[in-house]
Order: sequence, then structure tokens, then C-alpha cells
Amino acid sequence: MEKERVTASPVYGGQALVEGVMFAGKDHTITAIRRKDDSIDYFHLPKEKNAVRMKLKKIPFIRGLVALFESAGIGSRHLTFATERYDVMPGDEEEIEPEETSKLGMILGVAAVGVLSFIFGKFIFTLIPVFLAQMFYFVAPEKTAQILLESFFKLILLITYISLISMTPFIKRVFQYHGSEHKVINAYEQGLPLTVENVQAQSRLHFRCGSSFMLFTVIVGMFVYFLVPADPFWLRIVNRILLIPVVLGISFEVLQATNALRNVPVLKYLGYPGLWLQLLTTKEPDNEQVEVAIASFEKLIEVEKYGVAALKVAVNTNSESDLDVDTNPLAVQ
Repeated sequence: MEKERVTASPVYGGQALVEGVMFAGKDHTITAIRRKDDSIDYFHLPKEKNAVRMKLKKIPFIRGLVALFESAGIGSRHLTFATERYDVMPGDEEEIEPEETSKLGMILGVAAVGVLSFIFGKFIFTLIPVFLAQMFYFVAPEKTAQILLESFFKLILLITYISLISMTPFIKRVFQYHGSEHKVINAYEQGLPLTVENVQAQSRLHFRCGSSFMLFTVIVGMFVYFLVPADPFWLRIVNRILLIPVVLGISFEVLQATNALRNVPVLKYLGYPGLWLQLLTTKEPDNEQVEVAIASFEKLIEVEKYGVAALKVAVNTNSESDLDVDTNPLAVQ
């Protein structure tokens, strides 16, 4: 019965941050980060209610784009909170000079694999492969060959980029928190108590991950491109740019479908390519990182159940830490 209750509950998502994890529910988002003194600090951001956006999120192929922009706006706020606090002793925040509060230069690698920079990076990963494929036009001039070459280069660029940034210790730790995020969700969806032991026993992969979404854009894009002209070359460039929203919208539906089919024999393998990419974008977390992810998720569940009043309740962590509550959430148009 417990597992049936969890299955029927709202779908929760998350995002790995610098020394922390953000989880999002139906009405609220919560981040937990590990501070310099080993305490756990929190950031709360309620989701803004927008009637138009809520209606758009119910329309197939459109809802993916809406969700992407919404996640970008919310995620950037949580990312800013994490990067400005994780390496500062509690109580010293006000001593930071304004010009020192932004560490964007240090976290470009993190943002680039996140939802926000994905929107802009998509242009680069869409157009560069087109030019690379065109370089081989003299040996592969056919439309099919050009599209296959383009998709191949796009996949190689994606894998190479993620592999390179994952070699840095800083990004590796973010990927460990990414793994802890998935482990917590997997444990919750199985109806297990969220203990470090139970969470660590779970897979660090999840069918609904944004990494899978990135890979599906490559696969979906390949099939969509077969439906439009590839020549002349300038028209191919225009098509690729105009089709970005189409590819993103379809890829979101594919992601949702593979998640819905993950327990169906044979069909579950449709989501495996995305899981394989997650072997690069997630790493096995340590127990302390899992503790942070559990703290974030449990606080979200508490807020979703009892409302904002729950934010004032003391959290049972290694040390006490007040919640940073933002009552003016970022409006995502």
C-alpha cells in the first residue's frame, strides 16, 4: 500500500548544485547545501502561480518548452544561493563585498550542463555539427548521409564536452550531488524510508533525468531533419535554428514516454540511451552528500504538506541552520 501511495503522489524533480541539491514539488522548491562549517543551510522558493502557464503546461509538445523555461528561472535562483554561500561561514555573509558575491566564472561548467545554459548551448551544439558535416560534403553529398554525419558529430561533441568537464574535481562533486539526487528520488518512488543506507543502495540513474533529455534531442533531431530540405546549405542552417523549439518539445514527450514505460518489458530499453549518458553526468556520492539530498527532499515534502509554516520548524541535522526564505519568487514568463 505504501508503494501505491507514493506512485500516486506528485512527481518530484531536482537539480544538482554546488555542494547541494534542489528539489521541486507542485508548489514549492527547496535547496539544501553543505556550508563551510559542515552545517546544512536551506533556501525556499515558492512556485509562482500563472494561469496562462498552467494551461500551456497541459498541451503536449508545448509543455516541455514551458517547463524548460520555468526550470531555468527557478534553477538560476537556487544556483546563485548555493554558489554564494557554500564556502562562507554562517554569519559572515554580510561581510562579503558586492563584487565578490558572484562566482559565475567558477560555475560555468555547472550551468552549461544545467537547464538554463542548455537553452543557449543548444544553438552551438546544433549549428557546429552542421558545418562539420558540410566539410565532408564532397564524399557524402546525399541528404541522408549529411544528416547522419551531423547527428554523429553532435553526439561526439556532447559526450566529449561532458567527459572533459567531469574530469575537474569541482564538477565531479556536482555530479556526485546529481547522483545523490537520483538516489533519493529512486528510494522515495520505491516507498523506502529515506535513510542514508536505503538511499545509497539505489541506482544513481533515473529515466526522467535532464541528461536523458539532452541525448534525446540528438536522436529526435535526426529524425525531424529528415522531414525538411537539407539543400541549399543556407536553408539547412535556417531550418536547424527554427526547428530547435520543435526538437525540444518532441524530446520532452519522448522523455516522459520512456519514464512511463520504464517498467514495461522490452519497451523499457527505449530509455537506456539516456541512462548511458547519465553514467557521465552522475557519480557515486558519499554519505555526507546523500545526507544533504535527503535533508532537501524531506524539507520539501514537509513544506508541500504543511505549507510555508513548516519552514519555521527546526530541522534535525548535524547543526542548526535557519532557512533562507524568498517570498518574492522569480517570475518566469
